[in-house]
Amino acid sequence: MQNPFEFMQEVRAEGSKVTWPTRRETIITTIMVFIFVAVTSVFFLFIDQVLRFAMGTFLNFLR
Repeated sequence: MQNPFEFMQEVRAEGSKVTWPTRRETIITTIMVFIFVAVTSVFFLFIDQVLRFAMGTFLNFLR
């Protein structure tokens, strides 16, 4: 088991090695995520409508 004081020193040392994103990078990445979510949502809406139409047509054909 390690001394808690040494552990905290190592945690601080490792934390200082982390390269944190700038505010601008965070904002750009967030906007990109929202755009990707919107595009993906539209894509799946389109696919859902196409499959709905195809299944409706197929089921009406079987009647």
